[in-house]
Amino acid sequence: MKKRILSLLMVGAMTAGMLAGCGSKTDAPADNTAKEETPATEEAKEETPATEEKEAVEPVTLNVAYMPNYGSLWSVENAIAQGYLEEEGITVNLVEFQDGPTIISAMESGSIDVGYIGQGAHKLCINGQATIFALSHISNGDALIGGEGITSIEDLKGKQVAYSSGTSSEDILVNSLTSVGLTMDDIEAIDMDASGIVSAMLSGKVDAAATWSPNSLKILEEDANATKLADNMTFSDKTVSLASWICMPKYAEENRDVLVRFTRALFKAMDYAAADHQEDTAALIAKQIAGDQDTVYDQRGDAEWLTGKEVSEGAADGTVEGYYELQKENFIEAGAVEVDPPVSDYVLLDVMKEAGEY
Repeated sequence: MKKRILSLLMVGAMTAGMLAGCGSKTDAPADNTAKEETPATEEAKEETPATEEKEAVEPVTLNVAYMPNYGSLWSVENAIAQGYLEEEGITVNLVEFQDGPTIISAMESGSIDVGYIGQGAHKLCINGQATIFALSHISNGDALIGGEGITSIEDLKGKQVAYSSGTSSEDILVNSLTSVGLTMDDIEAIDMDASGIVSAMLSGKVDAAATWSPNSLKILEEDANATKLADNMTFSDKTVSLASWICMPKYAEENRDVLVRFTRALFKAMDYAAADHQEDTAALIAKQIAGDQDTVYDQRGDAEWLTGKEVSEGAADGTVEGYYELQKENFIEAGAVEVDPPVSDYVLLDVMKEAGEY
């Protein structure tokens, strides 16, 4: 199974060539006003009573946590703009965060219903703190970057390296050090929040940094002396970096139908975005985060952007479960988690399968 998964990852990387949380920015959902039906449409509905008999869904409003980047927003923004969430009777309040662990803390407090996380926060899901209900994409948005004079991972020995503990930033740093026989004890690791990493690197206060897109892109663009030392694909032969949608275990137990409806809307949006709509997607995201559209568009190379159909079919044939199994094995091997639960204990594969029936 692992060989098959790794093969898929390598093929995906070569063919796709394409990503990765405490704010409180909240935006109202886009106005998806229903179009007036033409007489022809009304006549067609009369001829197909089954359509009229479609069971009405209970309207629900969700507080949805995101991070200000393409990978976090690519599906949910299209789900809003294309009316897929409206079709499911779902209204969303988008709330911005800077990293996954902070999103999970907000969920535990009850202020967030569902949210997006990158690779690092999956450790908390394996430990039982959150439940994964949808795979978003396979990421290549994390990077280890050296400043002036740092051109190899080996050069980091004894140097100051900025990172964010508990996130994918820590994962890319540990993986990189391990690959050359170094550990965190061999460097001066400086733990800081995501926003501080960029300024620390650009001001020369640290020698290197481990971070994710768009922070990594900004450092490489603005620091002429910066060198990318490693990214997720550097380790694609033995690991996988995933991005997922999550909720609290109790929420999953009590609101399975809502999760299926939300995921179905995401899957339709993923199909739409993957069908050559990256530029439109970037425009939606730039508006949400009040950012530059070109900068957001540049992030489209940060992942293998899966379609909803691919995720649903992968949940049915074991591919998606294999991704999460490999991810868990890597965390265990690195000492990041000390438990080994079945993937099915914290990943709702059945939700992904059912959501793909559209």
